[in-house]
Amino acid sequence: MTRHALSTRLWHWVNAVAIIVLFMSGLNISNAHRYLYWGDYGFDPKDAWLSVIRFPSWATIPQYYSLALAREWHITAAWPFGVGLLFIWVAMLVNGHFRRDLTTTPRDWTPSAVIASLKSHSGSGAGKGYNLVQRILYGMVFGVLLPLMVFTGLAISPGIQAAAPWLLEVLGGRQSARSLHFIASWAIFGFFVIHIVLALIDWRLIAGMFTGGKRADAAPAPSPATLPAEEGTPAHG
Repeated sequence: MTRHALSTRLWHWVNAVAIIVLFMSGLNISNAHRYLYWGDYGFDPKDAWLSVIRFPSWATIPQYYSLALAREWHITAAWPFGVGLLFIWVAMLVNGHFRRDLTTTPRDWTPSAVIASLKSHSGSGAGKGYNLVQRILYGMVFGVLLPLMVFTGLAISPGIQAAAPWLLEVLGGRQSARSLHFIASWAIFGFFVIHIVLALIDWRLIAGMFTGGKRADAAPAPSPATLPAEEGTPAHG
């Protein structure tokens, strides 16, 4: 089983709680105006590119409609989420986790390489580190989705709009930033669900994220029956 550094384990659980709070409070915020637009402005539902469903109270924080309280929960959870992302990136670069486990090469992104990785995937992959598909997925989450959540969240904040208008320009406008924030949040939710399902298949993965796990033991010495015959000695007696 791959060993997890203390920094990784601390970030993992703090980030898990932060994402749950952010997602559920975000659903409550979405209920305030269930339409998404592109560009700088969006008010009329007929101009929306997507009409979002109204989410049930059991899936939101708080479990009743309150835009003000939902925003308070959202902003509170955004701090450990954003600071934690900066922390884990620094830690991964310092301890070599990013270079060792998450980097890929252009050749890794070819369809044949991905298909070969999927065929050889044996569930948990215990003791073998991350396979190609896992490196690509984790790299997308760490390098694209999580930072996108931070920057789009900042872009739709009134204070940041005044202090850094260039961020809105890069993202294509306030409504575009809001739409990207919504899309990225559901992409992370999808990853979150898959991550939990795969972890539940092998409980050692969950235990390892608490205890740190242990490195795979060295391969056992081959038994005499599997050793090649010495030169001049018959392979079978």
